[in-house]
Amino acid sequence: MNVALYDPALGYYNNSNLRRWGREGDYRTSPDRTELFGATFAKYFADLFERAGRPADWIITEFGSGDGSFAASLLESLKADHPDVFRSTRYIVVEISPDARQRISTRVSEFMNKVDFSTSSSLEQINPGVIFSNEFLDALPVHRLKTVKGELLELYIDVSQECKFVWLPGPLSTPRLQEFITEYAIQLVEGQSLEINLQAEDWLKNVSRTLEAGYIVTVDYGAESQDLYDPQHRYDGSLRGFSKHAFVSDLLSAPGEYDITSTVNWTQVKSVSRSLGLGINEFASLDRFLMQSGLLEILEQQMNKASSDAQKLALSTAAREMILPGGMAASFQVLIAERA
Repeated sequence: MNVALYDPALGYYNNSNLRRWGREGDYRTSPDRTELFGATFAKYFADLFERAGRPADWIITEFGSGDGSFAASLLESLKADHPDVFRSTRYIVVEISPDARQRISTRVSEFMNKVDFSTSSSLEQINPGVIFSNEFLDALPVHRLKTVKGELLELYIDVSQECKFVWLPGPLSTPRLQEFITEYAIQLVEGQSLEINLQAEDWLKNVSRTLEAGYIVTVDYGAESQDLYDPQHRYDGSLRGFSKHAFVSDLLSAPGEYDITSTVNWTQVKSVSRSLGLGINEFASLDRFLMQSGLLEILEQQMNKASSDAQKLALSTAAREMILPGGMAASFQVLIAERA
């Protein structure tokens, strides 16, 4: 999964010939659907700025910025509606893909005096500020396990005699996997598969070290551990691929040509956050969070500014997709962790 997604030459996120985002790509995220998403978070981050005592330096760090849609809409909204916050803000983009970095630079070109690029290993200390990610944890490489004749094995990748990639069961690659099974009291049935995201823990430990004071805001789609590993609902695990907005039936058919994700284990994320001394301020569905954070107020403001009926229709349609039952945001969650 790491090679398929992040190989410097052929990995999915580094291939400049692939169209990943938007209607013509493989998937759509909330920021590229509507600027309402970024504008609502701008209002929320402005509230956090006030809680932090209106600091002179306010650092917002985004992991996995995609095409820069979120960064652009957030900075545009801060500049227009929260100028004091905008003046204090420095925006750090953590993105390993050179192709994505180029796209982001183009997207936020008018704010380049506010934007810097960094890597996970070279992040500076944040005091105070916000570490933000949207659909980042679900794209971290996972370990895939399966019970075979009562034994818990890890699934590796092999090449068959027909020169095709195939799954190959073998011993667990690290004792951390068995420790994870024990810690979260996971009970598997014969033949059941599951994924364990150890990199999510590693990422949280890394970013928490850089956060002296402030917030980690994580948006993603996930489930609690007992639901994520329920054999009646996820007997084959949650690992899946996306191409042209459709599921990929064979994940090994053409690695590097499609997105691969797995459902986030929120029980794990919350538990690790607490172990690192972070307080869980809020955990809610994305649609509920957006409503509480003022999406309808922002919608009204932008409808009043819209110069055409087409713009108004696009705004209202996007808002419905965000907050109506069964809409996109209903299947996502937001976790707010704080280091005071």
